[in-house]
Amino acid sequence: MTCRIDRVVIGTGLLILHICGQITGKDVDLLRSLLEQERSVVAIDLKDVLLVDRGAVRLLALSELDGAELRNCPAYIREWVTRERAVINASGQWVEASEDTEGV
Repeated sequence: MTCRIDRVVIGTGLLILHICGQITGKDVDLLRSLLEQERSVVAIDLKDVLLVDRGAVRLLALSELDGAELRNCPAYIREWVTRERAVINASGQWVEASEDTEGV
């Protein structure tokens, strides 16, 4: 299965990225690029995500720290994102990473 990302615009300035399938490998790079392009991303809908890798979890954690809302997040992904956020906060990498991924 592959990754599919649908861009849903609701009203003015409300954007949701709905993701289906897997977020692994080059899909992480694609999602990162989309997030960098979109200044108005307020939500990432993970309802139909079946599999993520560590890179995806890190990107989701950084996105959440940067203000994006993770909607319909499966429990195992939520737990992993929460742990990754704790690691990012403890190491102080968020400031560095957020500068590198500006707009995420």
